[in-house]
Amino acid sequence: MGITIHRDPIVLKEWAVIIKALLEGKQIVVMRKGGIREEAKDFQLVSDSFYLFPTYEHQKEELLKEQYRGELAETLTEWPLPEGVPLRAYAAVEEDIEITDPETLKKLEPFHIWTERFAEERLRWKKTKPLHLLLLRVYRLDEPKNMPLRDSYNGCKSWVRLEDEAPSGGMTPVLSAEQFQAEASRIREALQRIQS
Repeated sequence: MGITIHRDPIVLKEWAVIIKALLEGKQIVVMRKGGIREEAKDFQLVSDSFYLFPTYEHQKEELLKEQYRGELAETLTEWPLPEGVPLRAYAAVEEDIEITDPETLKKLEPFHIWTERFAEERLRWKKTKPLHLLLLRVYRLDEPKNMPLRDSYNGCKSWVRLEDEAPSGGMTPVLSAEQFQAEASRIREALQRIQS
């Protein structure tokens, strides 16, 4: 599989509905500008592989394309997490693409479930900083694990380190290598069209 789980496990926080889309192969990207409480004041790729840590509080239906809005309600059946935060996914970064203009961002619209408005808001926030588009190879954990919700995991930050033992067992890629490369190629081709 060519992926190593770090001894000091780190997680990237993301909306539960986006993790659901990643686990179902509906998208292979996440967009990051950094949380309000980021130590570096902008997004930094601190690890090239990580668990995906679902968040629930700030999800909004109106920020998802219409055909995906019902999926948000499915994720909320887990909230308020009496069993802990469910870790189901691990991801490896294939590429970190920096986006700085709305024209480029618009070319990526077919490749994610966010509305165009929400994507543009992310780009405009902290105008001097690029929007990071992470191409992720996502893996479904064979043995998902509920993690206690620690105070250190709260707040508007992208990254946290697990304080508890990480899930054990294997993992299975959501997309085959061929499927992933085909989708990644479509994204790169869309970006090349705008740059040429």
